This record gives sequence, C-alpha cells and structure tokens, in this order.
Amino acid sequence: MENSIYVGLSRQVALNQRMNLIANNIANVNTPGFRGDKILFEEYVVDPQPLNEEISMVSDYGQFKDTAAGRVQLTGNPLDVALHGPGFMMVETTQGTQYTRAGNFAINANGELVTPSGHNVLDNGQGRIVLPKNATEITITNNGQVVTNQGVAGQIGVVEFTNVQTLTPTGNGFYKASANDAGAPPKQTQVKQGSLEGSNVEAVLEMTDMIEISRQFQSMQKSLQNEHDRQRNMIKALTE
Repeated sequence: MENSIYVGLSRQVALNQRMNLIANNIANVNTPGFRGDKILFEEYVVDPQPLNEEISMVSDYGQFKDTAAGRVQLTGNPLDVALHGPGFMMVETTQGTQYTRAGNFAINANGELVTPSGHNVLDNGQGRIVLPKNATEITITNNGQVVTNQGVAGQIGVVEFTNVQTLTPTGNGFYKASANDAGAPPKQTQVKQGSLEGSNVEAVLEMTDMIEISRQFQSMQKSLQNEHDRQRNMIKALTE
C-alpha cells in the first residue's frame, strides 16, 4: 500500500542529489579550468516479499565529468597558461600530488610558481619550479618550459589520463587521481602562455535545469501528499 510513497521518495532523493551538483556547477561558473559534473540515474527494481509485484524505484547511479573544454580567453599575463588538449597540470598539496587545468599562476616570496591558493606547481619530475631572483622576460613554451632571461627555470608538469572520469574532485579546481591511473606524459596537450581556460559550465543551462528540478520536486511532493490523503481517507472509512 505504501509502495507509491517509497517510489516518490526515491525520486525526490535523486532530484536532491542532482540539485546539489547543479548548485556546485553554478558556484564554479567563473572558476578557471572547472569541469562541470552530471549525474546518472537508473531504474532500481525491488521484488518485495511476500508480494509478487515489483517496485520500480529511482537510483542515482553516480556522476560523471563533462570533459568539454572551457572557453579560452587571452589575458596577456605571462604567468597565465591554458592547456590545449586533454592534459592536467601537477600541483603539490598536503594530500600529495593533485591535478588541475586552472593555469592562473603567480610567483610567491620564494620565487616559486604557485596557484592562487599558494600550492606549488610541480615540474615534470614533481619538483617545485623556482624562478631566479630578478628574472625577467618570462616565457612559457608549448611543452611547458619556463624560460627567463637567466635560462630555463623548469617545465610545468603535464600528464594525460586514460580515463578522466576516474579523477576525484577535491576542491579549488583540483583533482585526485586513482591508483590505477596516475597519468602519462602528454601526447596531445600543449601549453599556451598568456591565456586562461574558463569553466565549461553554461550558467543559463544550469539555471534552466535548476528550475525544472524544482518543478519536478514540487510535483512529486504534491503527488505524495495526495497519496497520503488517499490512505488517510481509506483508513478513516474502514474504521467508521
């Protein structure tokens, strides 16, 4: 008798999960290199005992990353870089090496190339990139070499993954790689100086999805209320 309520609740749970993903996408619409997340649903069939009829419920199967590249904008800043291709840049964090496509870098007080949050950008040997004091005319080549008037300071570490869906977002535009795919030297990726890749999130589309989810949630809420009223009236009629 309560199967319809369970089905409705499963749908609302799935809609809530999708709404959380969309909210996170919208919050990162201006984050350089951000890749939007999507959610997957599947039909979950339950065979309750001792009843013979099956219950078809909604299950959020998981999520996946939209791998489309964001729009690239020219900034003219010599420390800004965008990746053309599927690669990711290596960054040193307290949780170990992580990966990002956000190339809005800076130089800290120690002359190290860092992210806006202060994490060191790693070279292809996973060492820190340190620019000489009073270095000028900073040039970053297509293969990621950081060159100044005093010579080569290092090479931005870029790797490509067999399956980017195995990467786990950790915040600040960083991703953690799985143990089964630690990345390989780039074959299809080039580094472009003086430009930044933006988020691939389309704010208008995400807002449209958010409105549609809100409507679906309200519609399901109304259906659940109607089912509750039906059961209450039935019980009342049987007890009178």
